[in-house]
Amino acid sequence: MIRVMYVDDEPDIREIAEISLSLDPGFEVRTANGGEAALALAAEWRPDVALLDVMMPGMDGPELLSRMRAEPALADLPVIFVTARAQKTELQTFATLDAKGIIAKPFDPMTLSSQVRELAAA
Repeated sequence: MIRVMYVDDEPDIREIAEISLSLDPGFEVRTANGGEAALALAAEWRPDVALLDVMMPGMDGPELLSRMRAEPALADLPVIFVTARAQKTELQTFATLDAKGIIAKPFDPMTLSSQVRELAAA
């Protein structure tokens, strides 16, 4: 079983992602509504991969990734960014932040789990 943590401040998107990922029998999914909640969940639950929204109030995805890397227990956690900002320059910037990859929003709920599997295995 692969533990997937999905972090997004938008409740509708979180719900769609959770339903979509939960359709994969090999995934166990939990969600968080922001950076602080994600840090607490990750420390307690120990996900195998984290999907982080890039643009969130308070603590954005890149800052959350930086905070995770500072925690010994989360330093090696594979992270995938999920973003509506999928222009080439942004993708190049995100690629330098130690993420496994990027999934563009709006994502396809039917292929989300296969995208996560592919990027997490890379």
